[in-house]
Amino acid sequence: MILAAGKGTRLLPLTETVAKPMILINSEPLVVHQIRWLKRAGIRDIVINLHHLGDQIQSCLGSGRHLGVKVTFSREEDLLDTGGGIAQALQYLGDAPFLVLNGDIWTNFPFTTLTEKSTQTAHLILQPAESDSAPRDFRLDGKLVKKDEDKSKHTHTFCGISLLHPRVFDNQSQRTFSLTRDLLFALTKDDKVSGESFTGTWIDIGTPKGLKRVRRVTM
Repeated sequence: MILAAGKGTRLLPLTETVAKPMILINSEPLVVHQIRWLKRAGIRDIVINLHHLGDQIQSCLGSGRHLGVKVTFSREEDLLDTGGGIAQALQYLGDAPFLVLNGDIWTNFPFTTLTEKSTQTAHLILQPAESDSAPRDFRLDGKLVKKDEDKSKHTHTFCGISLLHPRVFDNQSQRTFSLTRDLLFALTKDDKVSGESFTGTWIDIGTPKGLKRVRRVTM
C-alpha cells in the first residue's frame, strides 16, 4: 500500500495544485517511480489511498496495467491520517502481512528484502539519525524497536517503510489515527515490533529542502 492521501502542507503553494505523489522527479511523477520499485521487488497488487487532489493520481495511474501492476484505490471522503487510511483499505489488502510505503519518499531501499520477510505484528525500516535536526522516532535494541520516554535515547528515524500484519488493526476503534503515534508507539511497549537499520538513500520529499535534494541526486 502506498499512502498518498495527505495534503502536503509543508510544500505549499506547490501542493495547492499538485498532489504530492504527482510531483515530477526526472520528468515522471514520484508515485510512478515508487510503483516501479515495488514491481521490481515482485509486487504486482498495489493499493493507494486518495484524498487531496486524488483525481490527479487516479487519472495518471488508472488500473496500473500500463505499468505492469494492478492498482486499487481507496478513497477517503475525510482525511483519515496514516493509520485510519490503512484500516479503511484492509478490505483490499488480504489476510497476510503487507508492505506499506509513504507516498512522499525517495529511496534505493531493496524492497525485495521485505517480500522475503514475515511478521505477526510490524517490522519497520529505520535509518540512523545522523544529524541533530533529523527526526528521532525510535531506537533499535538488536532486532526490537523501542520507544523511550526520554527521546534523547532515540537513534533512528522511521523511514515510512514497513511490513504490517492486518491483525494489528483489530482493536483500533478510532476512525482517524496515526500509524506511528497511535499504533506503532503502543506496540513497541510490548516488544512486539521488529526492525532493521537501513543506511542507503532515503529522502523525505515532503519539505522544500528534501525535494531539492532529490532533484539534485537524480539529475
